[in-house]
Amino acid sequence: MKLYLETHRLFHFQNALSLLLNSLKFPSQNLKFRSISSRTINFNQISKRRLKYFCYYNYSFAKTDLGTATMCTSSVCDNVKDQIDLTAKEKQIFDRLLEVLRHFNLQTQLRVAGGWVRDKLGTNAEVRDGRLYLCLEICSLFSGKEFCEKVNEYLLSTGEETHGIGVIQSNPDQSKHLETARMRLFDVWIDFVNLRSEDYSENSRIPTMKFGTAEEDAYRRDLTINSLFYNINTSSVEDLTGRGIMDLKLGKIVTPLPPKQTFLDDPLRVLRAIRFGARFGFMLDEELKIAAADDEVKAAIADKISRERIGHEIDLMISGNHPVKAMTYISELQLFWAVFSLPPEPEPSTSEGCERLCVACMDSTWRLLQLLELSSFTDDQRRLCLYAAFFLPFRKTIYTDKKGKKIPVVSYIFRNSLKLKASDAETVLSLHFAAEKFVSLIPLILSNEDIQILEVDWKREIIDVPDASKLRILAGLLLREIKDFWRAALVLSMLLHPSIIGCTTNSSKEESELDKKGELFKGIEKAILELGLEKVWEMKPLVNGKDIMNVLEIKSGGPVVKEWQQKLLEWQLAHPSGSTDECVDWLRQTHSKRARAE
Repeated sequence: MKLYLETHRLFHFQNALSLLLNSLKFPSQNLKFRSISSRTINFNQISKRRLKYFCYYNYSFAKTDLGTATMCTSSVCDNVKDQIDLTAKEKQIFDRLLEVLRHFNLQTQLRVAGGWVRDKLGTNAEVRDGRLYLCLEICSLFSGKEFCEKVNEYLLSTGEETHGIGVIQSNPDQSKHLETARMRLFDVWIDFVNLRSEDYSENSRIPTMKFGTAEEDAYRRDLTINSLFYNINTSSVEDLTGRGIMDLKLGKIVTPLPPKQTFLDDPLRVLRAIRFGARFGFMLDEELKIAAADDEVKAAIADKISRERIGHEIDLMISGNHPVKAMTYISELQLFWAVFSLPPEPEPSTSEGCERLCVACMDSTWRLLQLLELSSFTDDQRRLCLYAAFFLPFRKTIYTDKKGKKIPVVSYIFRNSLKLKASDAETVLSLHFAAEKFVSLIPLILSNEDIQILEVDWKREIIDVPDASKLRILAGLLLREIKDFWRAALVLSMLLHPSIIGCTTNSSKEESELDKKGELFKGIEKAILELGLEKVWEMKPLVNGKDIMNVLEIKSGGPVVKEWQQKLLEWQLAHPSGSTDECVDWLRQTHSKRARAE
């Protein structure tokens, strides 16, 4: 076997060669490489260290006598193909596009780019059949819109129905650097855009764009696994960086060009690398990790990327299949404070290692969610539960805004650092408050004895009812506050409950603690359901404000009516089978007693 190397962007092949040298099984005397001077050097004539050093500065990966060299050391290799198998619908679409080329004698190469190619080759990710992204070579002199018009012209010539064309204008602020045309073929949306190259200025992540070649387009992409093309004309995969397929097989996240300059050009690529690494369970290249943790790159993340784009990437990570892995990368690469920036002078000030505690809280919550297999959780409930877990260490941290108002730091992170929806911040804060309330109720809910309900700090006064009914009142009020998110708040309370707080590096003890949390959660959930509190937030009041005013013989509402509405709600929770008449009678009697006492 011979391994040929050529001069071309070698620096990022160091780790790949290292893996090759350590993992290939054939005799070392059969491994050779060829330099640009065409002299052949035997592997056993040069040390591994010198070979890697030599290649680092002079060579890039190329073809071998036996085809593309692969260095699979994991099961990732088993799932990656070198060619794409088209579905019947994909073949139908591509055949139609080729018919258009032939009909007009267009000398144009059509390529599918992006995640479709990557996932079809085998990342075990679901291929999104609803969208294809096609690139047109600039030699065609066609824009995406003009090509779509040719498609419609062809359909007219065959007597078929034409399709509407949508045009997405270039918008660099939203990462739309060239005009994109969109049309629907065989019920699949297809985006048409020209191949392009990029040139970045010093202080902006928005490049100057121009039409480019396929190779230029491939090298401008964020990662090698995202730089692959499927050439519709030749029905073949094009790996123009020379290592996209190899990195898929290795399960590695690598940039086509040197990572530090790649990240300084567009710091958003750091977060994309982390997201794809977590999503597919791929390793981040060592040089990439060094570049991502570089102070210049961290400063560029803060200065060159809009907070909306950062928030979008983080939201995709949290909503993904490996959110803990993504947040672990952010912590380990020392990007935490660049991403989750805090306001000045938070109170109390953050402690050292706070970011690791955030990751640990999310990890505990994630493992508990996996154990419980809560099918009732919607995607949004799971997402916000994980956010709440991640920011749990900040739940009591505040800052003073310009108007002198005390604001939760968690709210600042959502609204300012990530620019996510205000409702997300409100839900996460509500989850934090509800989790702490649950902690105070856990011993009362689990008690099998008739114990006296003690005061809880979040509800000092309750109407005079038997102690057993007081528990239903407290739990019902809590669920009415948090509504559908009550199970998410209960999951978070497992992290705060005193009997199971603690960290351990012992794996068997960790599993034991996880099992305890799972059993505790199930016990509380069962007790709440037995109290008949599921969907209690949908309970309608038996007595409205006007009825209250009639009983109290007052002419206007206000604080008095609001107070009695709360008391009547408690009465309903204590008497789930009570009628409207019984509720009104209780109101009259209680109001009369108060009047006599006063």
